[in-house]
Amino acid sequence: MNHRNSTLALCGLLCLGLATAVAANDLVIHAGTLIDGLAQESRQHVSILIHEGRIAGVEPGFVAPAGATVIDLSTATVMPGFIDCHVHVSAKLPSRTNAIEDWLTHSDLDRAFDGAVFAAAMLQQGFTSARDVGGGDETVALRNAIDAGKVPGPRLWVSLEPLGPTGGHADPRAGLDRLLAHRNWDNGLVNSTDEARLRVREHKRRGADLIKMLPSGGIASTGDDPHRQLMTNEEMATVVQTAHALGMKVAAHIYPAEAIENAVRAGVDSVEHGSFATAQTFALMKEHGTYLVPTLTVYELFYDVAVHHPELLAPGTPQKEIANDLLPRRNLPLAIRSGVKIAYGSDIGEGDHSMEFSLLIANGMSPQDALNAATRNAADLIGASDRIGAIAPGRYADLVATAADPRQDPAQFRKVEFVMKGGVVYREHGAPVAGWPSAPR
Repeated sequence: MNHRNSTLALCGLLCLGLATAVAANDLVIHAGTLIDGLAQESRQHVSILIHEGRIAGVEPGFVAPAGATVIDLSTATVMPGFIDCHVHVSAKLPSRTNAIEDWLTHSDLDRAFDGAVFAAAMLQQGFTSARDVGGGDETVALRNAIDAGKVPGPRLWVSLEPLGPTGGHADPRAGLDRLLAHRNWDNGLVNSTDEARLRVREHKRRGADLIKMLPSGGIASTGDDPHRQLMTNEEMATVVQTAHALGMKVAAHIYPAEAIENAVRAGVDSVEHGSFATAQTFALMKEHGTYLVPTLTVYELFYDVAVHHPELLAPGTPQKEIANDLLPRRNLPLAIRSGVKIAYGSDIGEGDHSMEFSLLIANGMSPQDALNAATRNAADLIGASDRIGAIAPGRYADLVATAADPRQDPAQFRKVEFVMKGGVVYREHGAPVAGWPSAPR
């Protein structure tokens, strides 16, 4: 996207931000039950003090400091805002559109507007922070617009285009007429260590917060094999070393066990998907402190489309979806038993990001651990534990509340009644605050 188009995208996004919401310098929330994201045990009947968008303190009992606005959640369960570590903020649901047609008939401007709508919906679901791992310049523009308060949405950390080799999962030309071209299609291509170093530095210059790479083939792409490692170990190591030198973490989309192990030894911070990992793989990840982001949601959605509407997916991919999409949930208990660190990620843009809670719990994770994955673990993976993921002094006042404790009733994770981000209330009494976009859940 050139500078003119970037400006147009930002100006267009402003239209969604003409709204007001509840905000004040000093607030106090009366929480019936508090799960603070730090202690395993909850606390009853506490007051959360908020000053200028950050947590100032947590006190026992229901206090009402002079001049503070009181928000009564005395019958609710209050938790840190949820964090989704794997989103594609402008991606449409696979059941709603033909993948190739939509991609080739829409621009980054279109995707910027889609992303604004989907981000607003994500916030209403209780996700106050998210990590976009694979988009273009529109994700940087959207992140900046959200940070400036122009549009509602989660705090975003963005990676820009994933890095990978020609003919791999990151190659936009795969499956297309070889004469088709777009000047941005090479932004993520890496075929040497020199290119790996250059791409990471270019991404940093363009506004990326982290780097995503695709060392193996993928499932939702034409012509590549998800069972094969496609980047060399040297290329992976160069990506990691360059990114870490620039203060950026590296997320690696990988499937086969051997490729995961090579990426872990190269120093990646997280393994996204990890579908074919083994006990040995998870043991190595645990040893290195590497996170797993399982992304069960995307497999559930794509499997259903592959079975019932294969014509909507890219050529050659329905067969790969059917063959591989059920493996991650079968493998999750092995990951849990291994003790590997797990962070929450859905791998969607449009749709219900809270669906991942249900899938994690249904496939072996306790509700408490699922909540940890979406709060303190996710904040740690992002590298922002000092700002998000817990209700404690100094953190942003990013809070969600449900009518009952989701650790006893996991369905509550998908019934968020109250959402606050940075001291601003976006959802209360189970509905968007007047003025903010009421995007579908």
